[in-house]
Formats: sequence, structure tokens, C-alpha cells
Amino acid sequence: MAGKAANKLMAIIGDEDTCTGFLLGGIGEYNAKRHPNFLVVNKDTPVSDIEDSFRAFTGRADIAIILINQYIAEMIRHIIDQHDKAIPAILEIPSKDQPYDPSKDSILRRAKGMYNADDFR
Repeated sequence: MAGKAANKLMAIIGDEDTCTGFLLGGIGEYNAKRHPNFLVVNKDTPVSDIEDSFRAFTGRADIAIILINQYIAEMIRHIIDQHDKAIPAILEIPSKDQPYDPSKDSILRRAKGMYNADDFR
């Protein structure tokens, strides 16, 4: 099991600054079909491209975690809300210009609904 987990990748859907930081950190990869594990989103990126990349990343067996800037996640919230599998895990992260708002994070809202405060005492 540890060997299989070691072969999993992180994917990122983010603005240029976020993607650049993670790519410099070494997460950038291409699979055997030469598809990258990242999408750089700018103001001209069509929402359909973001949706297509998200669907492609969730369908890839080599991706375990998808990092997405929260403001971009808001653009495709209807698709993220449909994602119900544990892997790949979807993590919404802040961007340089947009702070993180936990009330918008649908995965966090679902997790809060599974537990109550008494579970942690």
C-alpha cells in the first residue's frame, strides 16, 4: 500500500502565482499521455476549461489530491459539490489576492456535518 501511495500526485488548479510556487516546489508532472497535473487560470480562461481540467484530474488514477484556489472553486462549485469520493481529495486554498473563507468550502462544510463538538471530548 505504501508503494501505491508514493506514486500518487498532487494536481493544482490555480492562478499564475499559486501554480508557479507549487511548480517550483516540484509538483509539476506529465503523465504518459503528456497531460500535465496543473492548470494555470487567468482572467481569460473559460470556465469550461476549468471544468474539463477538474473532471480530468478527478478521473486520473495517479492523482490523490487536487489543490484549487478558492475563488476558482467558486466558479465550478456545482461540479465540486458533486464530487463524493475520498480520493482525490479536494483542498481549497487561498490565493495571493483572495483570502480563504471557510464558509464557502463545501468539503469543509460536509466534514463539519459528520461530527459534532462532543466527538472530540
